Amino acid sequence: MSPSRTPAPRRSPVGARPTHAVHLLGGTEGPDGDDSPSADTTAYARSLAQGLTARGARITVCSRHDPTLRHAFTGTGADVRMLRGRTEAETAVSLRAVCQDADLVHAHGPHAGLLAALALGSGRRCTPLVVSWHAPPGPGPGPARPTRADAARELVVRLLARRVARAATVVLGATTALVDAARRSGARDVRLAPAPIPLEGPRAGPPDDGADGAEALLHKVRAGIGALDRPLVMAVGRLDGRSGHETALTASRVWRGLDPPPLLALAGEGPQRAALQRRIDREALPARLLGRRDDALRLLAGADVALVPGRCQGRSLVAQEALRSGVPLVAADGGGVPELVSDAAVLVPWGDADSLAAAVQTLLTDQGRRAELSKAGRARARTWPTEDDAAAQILSLYDELTEAAAGR
Repeated sequence: MSPSRTPAPRRSPVGARPTHAVHLLGGTEGPDGDDSPSADTTAYARSLAQGLTARGARITVCSRHDPTLRHAFTGTGADVRMLRGRTEAETAVSLRAVCQDADLVHAHGPHAGLLAALALGSGRRCTPLVVSWHAPPGPGPGPARPTRADAARELVVRLLARRVARAATVVLGATTALVDAARRSGARDVRLAPAPIPLEGPRAGPPDDGADGAEALLHKVRAGIGALDRPLVMAVGRLDGRSGHETALTASRVWRGLDPPPLLALAGEGPQRAALQRRIDREALPARLLGRRDDALRLLAGADVALVPGRCQGRSLVAQEALRSGVPLVAADGGGVPELVSDAAVLVPWGDADSLAAAVQTLLTDQGRRAELSKAGRARARTWPTEDDAAAQILSLYDELTEAAAGR
């Protein structure tokens, strides 16, 4: 994928003030008691803020309890506000004050959408509310045998989705599956708005023709995690029981018979870390937990094979980075991944460790197939919308909504 072009700023007509959009990240507390936005959502919102301010819009970014947010949006031209309040009602009052002169509010995620709807109240008929669904409401695929608590939680999630979908002026879905889900939840106006991979900051992989750079990167990555003389299979994701890490560990049993056995590296942090480490030690698995890594995507680009073993409902940032960097990808089917990668990756049934193990083993022993997937991945990545495309689409939507609101 070629880097995003720096667009010429869109100048407002003489005497007109720029469109003011308030972006809300996070919202009510999630299942783990943490209402901070995900890394993927923050990266997309940052890219969008930069593109919109470059076109003359005024962007205010708000969130709760996330002291790192101000640093994340440095250099974008956006104003960052931390919302105050110990309860949802108090936080909604804080947000309402920020939105006093806003032309519209753009909430990232259903939880943020609910908080925005509470803040705008009956005034949302005058102030348009846009809600981006980057992933379905809720924590994602749960246990095979849900408990009563799981069922109750699922009911709450469905009610939340319905309330937010009906409150929004427009819902933006990152995938067609999310668009369909928003429609089923009662959204009046739903549109497809893929979230492109952010191209800001240090890039993960070498260019297509940078053989020397690729070799240096591979050596550096593998030296750092102990995989200089063995293949590297890597996954990036939160260690929370929903990212498919247990399936990957089960698959790694098979790889112990390869010579040399590949190293399965898992980058990420979460509540399941201790349990995963105990299993690695108990079964002597060829796996290593890397913990939280700010350079996780750079590490991913140095792998022989990238894994997305969990069912990702949105546009997986890991899958995007793997294909863009030319790293062969094996991913669980379902969710948004098949739509994203098409035939440029190997898809296996979700939760099927045997299929995952076989797919990885085939790639590790077939250099020609790896090269074929590497080329196909880069070609597929070039078809995705760029950050420039995304900013232009969103600004066009903002113009449409503000003009409609002004005409009421």
